[in-house]
Amino acid sequence: MDLTSWLVMLAVALAAILFFCRRGCGKGSLTDRARHVRGTRLLLQGALALWAALLMLVRSFVLPFGIAISHHAMLAMALALAGVGAVWTFRARRLFKPRRIFGTS
Repeated sequence: MDLTSWLVMLAVALAAILFFCRRGCGKGSLTDRARHVRGTRLLLQGALALWAALLMLVRSFVLPFGIAISHHAMLAMALALAGVGAVWTFRARRLFKPRRIFGTS
C-alpha cells in the first residue's frame, strides 16, 4: 500500500470516531460534556498512535535523511506507540461511561 492509502485510512478512521462520538453529546451537565470531549480526544489520540505504529511496521525500517535504525529499535518504538495508544483508548472508554452517583465500598 502506498502512503496515500494509509492517509485515507487514517482520515476515514478519525472521521468515523468523530461521527460516532458526537451523537450523544448534547445532554448532560457541563462536567459530563467535558468528560465526553476529553474521551473523544483520547480516543482520537489512541487511534493515531495505533495507526503510526502499524505504519512504522509496514512501511520501512529507514528513517528520513537516510538514517538507518536497527530492527529491534524500530520494533520497540512501534510497540511503545501501540502501548500508549492502547492506554489512551482504555482511558477514553472509562470516560465515556456514566459517572457513579453513590460509590460502593
